[in-house]
Amino acid sequence: MPIDAGHRRRLRCLWLTYADPEPRHSGEFIYSGGLIDAVAQSGMEVEVLALGRSDAPRRNGHRDPRVVWWLDSHGPLSRLGSVASALPHIVYRCRTAEMQRMLDELLRRGGWTGIVFDGLSSGWALAPVLEYYADKTHRPRLVYVSHNHEESTRELIAKSQVPFLKRQAVRLDARKATRLERELVEAVDTVTAITPDDMRLYRARWPDKPMDVLTPGYRGRSVASRRITASMPRRAVIVGSFDWIAKRMNLEEFITVADSLFAARGAELQVIGSAKKSFLASLRRRTVATEFTGTVPDVTEYLDAARIAIVPERTGGGFKLKVLEYVFNRLPVFGLVGSVAGVPLRNGDEIMLFPDHAALARGVLNAMDDVDLLNRIQQRAFVACSGQFDWASRGRQLSAAIAG
Repeated sequence: MPIDAGHRRRLRCLWLTYADPEPRHSGEFIYSGGLIDAVAQSGMEVEVLALGRSDAPRRNGHRDPRVVWWLDSHGPLSRLGSVASALPHIVYRCRTAEMQRMLDELLRRGGWTGIVFDGLSSGWALAPVLEYYADKTHRPRLVYVSHNHEESTRELIAKSQVPFLKRQAVRLDARKATRLERELVEAVDTVTAITPDDMRLYRARWPDKPMDVLTPGYRGRSVASRRITASMPRRAVIVGSFDWIAKRMNLEEFITVADSLFAARGAELQVIGSAKKSFLASLRRRTVATEFTGTVPDVTEYLDAARIAIVPERTGGGFKLKVLEYVFNRLPVFGLVGSVAGVPLRNGDEIMLFPDHAALARGVLNAMDDVDLLNRIQQRAFVACSGQFDWASRGRQLSAAIAG
């Protein structure tokens, strides 16, 4: 139902998520933060329960217009503890004693229109929420905001592990994630999927469950016009956060194939974004044509100096928010087939897609000096995406699902 100032009910949402999304340096934080902002701006009061972050400006009890932040400053639990837990690591890390205490307090305070489980990381709270409302006459609407179809994504990640023991450990964690994801979808009143592909996967198992696609919005820089020229560096960029195993796997697999090809053609490859120092150091020792910047305060200067943006992700699922950043900064996007779900870009016209990493690297290099082609792709992609990724509409859409 629409949310407006004349609505008689006071609309209040309890939002359960992994961590304070500020600063928004990863797709997960951009999506969560954008949705929280958009739901609040739609007129709903939001109280967020999450882990605090040392690099975030907010502390427990911080108040923004229509948003209150309840943050556990003790940080996530260690990965080792999840081995003996029924919860997968990304969920177990959030189940701190303080998070449990604050959740209990928030549930007892009551008055919630809806409770949002933002991503699988919030799944630790499902059992206490269901237990609290088991004997209550009225339960708030429960909404699962999915960031990935976890079952298929984690199964693929597990299969991609080469070392036997690591593959078994990742497979066990994937099974835990699958079980919890199914429990979440079964329990909630409605599910949002981040791409149409993900919704089709959910729909195959739950044909009657209320569902909708909730792609991200875009609020970053939008370049009115840009011309790629032959005087620019012969450079391609990959922007992202490489803290998740799937992101590291994709990057390492592509760099292993691409670096020597770029070096042979006198081209540059630049990787921009956060990752463990040891991971970046290992890649630096093995590459010639690739530069790894680590975290940077502003990526726009790097985008402005590049001819092509690459999406090399074979595993990981979900919506690639960096694709919107590339498109609205007018970089032509080259990626793998199946890696850019949720965006209205046609292969060969508004984006260039290839079947594997070797073909992708060669495709980038073959197009590097065809500036007319590159400008045509970036212009058509910009037009195709313009007006399609508005956060305000996402806020209204999700608020309606929460309100029922």
